[in-house]
Amino acid sequence: MSTTSKIFASRLLEVKAIKLQPKDPFTWASGWKSPFYCDNRKTLSFPRLRSFVKLELCHLIQEAFPEAEAVAGVATGAIAQGALVAEELGLPFCYVRSKAKDHGMQNLIEGEVARGAKVVVVEDLISTGGSSLKAVEALREAGVEVIGMVASYTYGFPVAEEAFRQAGVRLLTLTDYEAVVEQAVATGYIKEEDKAVLAEWRQSPSTWQG
Repeated sequence: MSTTSKIFASRLLEVKAIKLQPKDPFTWASGWKSPFYCDNRKTLSFPRLRSFVKLELCHLIQEAFPEAEAVAGVATGAIAQGALVAEELGLPFCYVRSKAKDHGMQNLIEGEVARGAKVVVVEDLISTGGSSLKAVEALREAGVEVIGMVASYTYGFPVAEEAFRQAGVRLLTLTDYEAVVEQAVATGYIKEEDKAVLAEWRQSPSTWQG
């Protein structure tokens, strides 16, 4: 586990971006039920943390994808952070909607990116990977080359890892579920009984009902 992963996990806990509701589970866009939720967007409300995320995502891109020519954010969670990253790197920015607008230009991709451009996608959070990879598909259909994706957080589910592998997309993240839970246990953020619930959910997240 990297130092950055531990630091960011701790900071997510400090701003209470991690929510535990074993008795009132969250329902994800995928339809999965979960006692655990990472409200990653809260980082935007804290200037120092917002800057930390921006700079660390930039470092990932500079180290892994130095050939990047543009940045694309996934709506809506990664629009703001994606724009901040693009500004820091001095690169063009666009964002991808979950579906095309039903009025005006009916755009699916907002902004302008040159055909053939090498693009890095910025995402806020990866769960099953479905919505993130739909954005990749939309960009590819628009004629750009997606060279990779960076995200603040991933749950690290095998189904997502397989989906990214099949799509041929390299994913790098600042932190993950394991790091957050480790820090949460170490700091007393979660109770002993919560650990058992999380372990049960983690074993079969697609069928867990609470």
